[in-house]
Amino acid sequence: MGAEWPATDLGYLLHKNPSRRQTFEQSYGVAHVLYPEAGDDRCTAALLLEIDPVRLVRGKPKGTPDFGLGQYVNDRPYAASSLLSVAISTVFGTALHGRCAQRPELTGTALDLRIELPAVPCKGGPEYAERVFAPLGWTVAATPLPLDPAFPEWGDSHYVRLELTGTLRLAEALTHLYVLLPVLDGSKHYWLDTAEIDKLLRFGEGWLTAHPEREWITRRYLTRRHTLVRTALARLAELDDQDPEELGAMEPDYDDEGPGAETALPRRGADIAAPATELAGAPVAGEHTAACDAAVRPTLTGTGGQPAAETGSRDALVEGSGSTASGPGREPGGDTAPQPVESGERGPSLAILRRAAVRRALLAEGASRVLDLGCGQGALLLELAADRALTEIVGIDVSMRELTIAARRVRRLPEWQARRITVRQGALTYTDASLRGFDAAVLMEVIEHVDATRLKALEQAVFGAAAPGAVVVTTPNSEFNVRYDGLAAGAFRHSDHRFEWTRAEFADWAHRVGATHGYAVRFEPVGPEDAEVGASTQMAVFTRKNDDDAAKGAA
Repeated sequence: MGAEWPATDLGYLLHKNPSRRQTFEQSYGVAHVLYPEAGDDRCTAALLLEIDPVRLVRGKPKGTPDFGLGQYVNDRPYAASSLLSVAISTVFGTALHGRCAQRPELTGTALDLRIELPAVPCKGGPEYAERVFAPLGWTVAATPLPLDPAFPEWGDSHYVRLELTGTLRLAEALTHLYVLLPVLDGSKHYWLDTAEIDKLLRFGEGWLTAHPEREWITRRYLTRRHTLVRTALARLAELDDQDPEELGAMEPDYDDEGPGAETALPRRGADIAAPATELAGAPVAGEHTAACDAAVRPTLTGTGGQPAAETGSRDALVEGSGSTASGPGREPGGDTAPQPVESGERGPSLAILRRAAVRRALLAEGASRVLDLGCGQGALLLELAADRALTEIVGIDVSMRELTIAARRVRRLPEWQARRITVRQGALTYTDASLRGFDAAVLMEVIEHVDATRLKALEQAVFGAAAPGAVVVTTPNSEFNVRYDGLAAGAFRHSDHRFEWTRAEFADWAHRVGATHGYAVRFEPVGPEDAEVGASTQMAVFTRKNDDDAAKGAA
């Protein structure tokens, strides 16, 4: 525990008195908590499960596929599995959620911990245990157990004795066990539904999105239930601002043999369906789909962290651009996006900062009815929906596939949020009378995908024909590109970008558009600012002048 508290204070965190043994009834047997040792320097808490195989199958109909002798004669009483995970949540639930009413200061303290598990199912061998626990700060000792010590020639079983040592908060340690023990086992003793996704994301908060084996962990935790896996991966992508397709969220799932293993690639579009929300709009003259957020976020000062890629995506709603990008952060050939020159403490990604800046700008303009032009998969739509000041939010995109994903994400929102969002298909280089009368419109990472010859058409369609009260435009700052490692001089952040402007070039364009269509314009940086090259993203906020202001400007 360290010098400040005696080791027996572990009992406060676990809410279990070290001086006595306690028992807890479970649906499958009894859980015992006892302390083999409890002193000022060392304290050991033991969770022992006494499992009744008959109670495990009680209530299961005889016609179920898993009914048989194997349900009575199995390894469940002897191996750490989902039964132990459930016991952790029921017996140590307060500690698992990081609460301690009597000693709240202990919950935020990193402790020197050692966790011993005598038998853990791990069919991939010790390497798999290392690959799932080591990235979380554990030192892993996984020792294979022989099939039979009396017959060494039979070789090892697929069980390991697992010992984890590390300095972590107790709540962190328990969440790691809660999620990863069923993952190594590859099965669960109870029926899975959508609530299991919420549990995975809740207990994986803070570590799962950054885990190098998160896709494999997700598939195994959800026991390869394809629909649940795709939904979970899509939600993980939202949390980390990635394209769901990059995590396999939009594809049929394939069980692999272990973390990092290659999987077969199914045909594209296998899971695309028409969204339930409205998909009517202006005719589409092109099928351009461009993923915009290829650039990684700028590095923040600090130590001990890892650089985090900005991998959120936006699809440009344009016509006639002529090519299709292969996804956010990747060029068509499969190369990854440039990486920051220096690593620093992980903070919010640039995509998160950009959406927050757009939202602040809209609220500052007093907007209530908003257009998200080039809404892509709906990341901004979902964020705007959380603000009750916005009464109507319409997302427009040219890609049916992106709109399908956006509609699915909208359907997962609470009803009071979802009912204010509509997604429609349309192209921004064509005027659409139904877009007039809105308080504000957003072009977030869109204009750089438009061919120079089509840019004036977009300007006329948005600023001239739709003429919202305010327009918020974000685009990359090309001066910042020198801060990205691996990005060649003069190269764009994404292969589908038609241009990337300096701050002066963006200002010239914005002032010309504002003067032409009667808008005042102000500029804001998005993301940490570099003293020499500015911020990675530049934002312009156009505010339509009233008649008197316009007349003064003309004079």
